[in-house]
Amino acid sequence: MPHGLEQNLAVMWSNSVWRFGDKPCHRFVRDGEWITHTYKDVDERARHFALGLISLGLTPLDRVALVCENRPEWGVADLATLAAGGVLVTVFPTNSNKQIGYIVDDSESRILIVSNYFQLRKCLESKEVQRHAKTIVIIDPIADLIQGDSRVVTFDDVVNRGKGYDDPAELERRVRDIRAEHTATIIYTSGTTGNPKGVMLTHGNLLSNVRVSQSLFHLRPTDVALSLLPLSHSLERTAGHFAMMLSGGTIAYSEGMDHFDAELKQVRPTVLVGVPRLYEKMKSRIGRSFEEQPWTIRQAFRHALRIGRESTRFRLRGRRLPAYLDLQAQLAESLIFRRVKAGFGGRLRFVISGGAPLAVEIAEFFFALGVPLYEGYGLTEASPVVCANCPGAVKLGTVGRPIPGVEVLIEESGEILVRGPNVMKGYYKLPMETAQVVRGGWLHTGDIGELDAEGFLRITGRLKDIIITSGGKNIAPQCVETLLEMEPNIKQVCVVGDRRPFLAAVIVPDFVELRAWAKAQGLAFSRDRDLVRHAGVESSIQAAVDRVNAQLSSSEAVRKFIVADFEFTQDNGMLTPTFKVRRKAVEIRFAHEIDQLY
Repeated sequence: MPHGLEQNLAVMWSNSVWRFGDKPCHRFVRDGEWITHTYKDVDERARHFALGLISLGLTPLDRVALVCENRPEWGVADLATLAAGGVLVTVFPTNSNKQIGYIVDDSESRILIVSNYFQLRKCLESKEVQRHAKTIVIIDPIADLIQGDSRVVTFDDVVNRGKGYDDPAELERRVRDIRAEHTATIIYTSGTTGNPKGVMLTHGNLLSNVRVSQSLFHLRPTDVALSLLPLSHSLERTAGHFAMMLSGGTIAYSEGMDHFDAELKQVRPTVLVGVPRLYEKMKSRIGRSFEEQPWTIRQAFRHALRIGRESTRFRLRGRRLPAYLDLQAQLAESLIFRRVKAGFGGRLRFVISGGAPLAVEIAEFFFALGVPLYEGYGLTEASPVVCANCPGAVKLGTVGRPIPGVEVLIEESGEILVRGPNVMKGYYKLPMETAQVVRGGWLHTGDIGELDAEGFLRITGRLKDIIITSGGKNIAPQCVETLLEMEPNIKQVCVVGDRRPFLAAVIVPDFVELRAWAKAQGLAFSRDRDLVRHAGVESSIQAAVDRVNAQLSSSEAVRKFIVADFEFTQDNGMLTPTFKVRRKAVEIRFAHEIDQLY
């Protein structure tokens, strides 16, 4: 039976199990085959795992750290921890042992769940983990390791402990005791500067965001989401995890980018949540596939895109297509776009983009194909959605209007302030930092933006990233970087120039495109380092910079640049787990080269 008022996420889940019990909930690959678990299947496993955690000594509000890739056990561990009254501490599986140790230490997590041997090794190498974690649960068991450490138990062991727990009614009592104001999760920010801070989000915070997300995008029981963005990312957790559960949809867990193209055709998703780089890659792949076709097909594709873009302008204004355009749009759909969308599985209703600025050209491309791309804006401290373009309310180049129940205010400095039920409880064990960010109920986001006359928000930069040139010009580097990263031969950019006479940039070329170009030119090279020094490469990057500069004011133009011979990654410290560039790290690494530019 349903529990009535959903005051916490565990009750929300129980109600979904009652409504959608025999529907597919999780899909995942096991030994090369797609396996399906229903809502009842997932609930049974989550209940037993929750009782198993209780038998291990988990008490209400204890922290449980989870280091795991997207897979069904992630969802089970989340639901189980919440039902037992615990607080799930999410950890990106790409984090180093030092980063994991910091999070486990800071959150004082007594139970640690890891996915496999690789993650277990990282954790066992951390002194902080050794000091705090009383129990380490491994999902994929490694027999010899488990026998050698009494603290390590398997996921299935915990489930079996739960099956034999002598007071199963304890779980129901705990669920009833969870209040909306109780902390549900601690999510550590990326930490582009300094140590990451633990964002405490309550059951009420997340529920408010989940309900609105489900309503705005009309999610329904027939929807299937392909879960690719890490579940440790607050956007995937809210929109691709909880909102799908609330709506009775199916979550198919991706095995990663290497499998993504094949999974689109196998899973045939109706919904996709991602970051801009994912959609840039999808657009680039489609463009390349047509460039390899005969001239007539290339021309037909370009013509179809023109028709699609023109049709989008009418549709977004709520206007019917003129007869001539309607006929051409139907032809473009049947001859070109239907084939393209078949590569996505043929059922994609819409895709959602967040986490970083999206170039207008990318959104226009997907709308032209007939796959609406809805860009939104949020931050972990806001659970995370603040604004979103959504069906019936889209303005390209903006991140949409504030979602229902959430207020947005622009301060004189241009900073975006947010107030609503989604605003965090605070930073864990950091009352002073919390008081600096949340003042008078308003969350100071650190982002800069503007609201237009229709209430749509446009993001223009980050306060802390603003570059002030020696000539006194204030420039938001993200806008310049987004335009540069749209160029096909450029993958990553870090614009510099604070207190300098002009802007410069560290540019990472798209090495896949670069190698293909070099081979076509007959250039001999053994390493990327040799390749980027070729005069033709610099000329190619210069041409791309010139094209972007033509769209910018003179103060925003990139006058000089460095071509990096390696990508920015988490391993080399240049990227955060949410794929944001660590500006300070880049500036330190290239300090000498940057000085030479000036």
